[in-house]
Amino acid sequence: MPRPILDESSIHSAVRAKIAGWNNAIVDEVKAAVAANDVVIVGMKQNPFPARARKALDAIAQPYKYLEYGSYLGLWRPRSALKMWTGWPTFPMVFVKGVLVGGATELQALIASGELKTMLGKG
Repeated sequence: MPRPILDESSIHSAVRAKIAGWNNAIVDEVKAAVAANDVVIVGMKQNPFPARARKALDAIAQPYKYLEYGSYLGLWRPRSALKMWTGWPTFPMVFVKGVLVGGATELQALIASGELKTMLGKG
């Protein structure tokens, strides 16, 4: 089932460019990291879940790229562009081979099941 996204025809032409360019720099940075790395974790300070995801990967010696954007009170607007882009509502956002797999809990489940190794071509 596709997630609901406002149809382009329902957006007035006068605001389309503003919407399309809103906080693109952060999205472009994450896209570039996802394209260049097998595993990417996007997180923020003060949130324990990005740390859990990193510890889980460290425990299996899986290299990853970590991008950190602000804290609860800082950079929340740019981070919201990432949420809108992915549809994932929380941090971390974990990407494996270009695929958003969820957050720390979902990553831990992939590790436990062996699916992470399969996705990385190691299993």
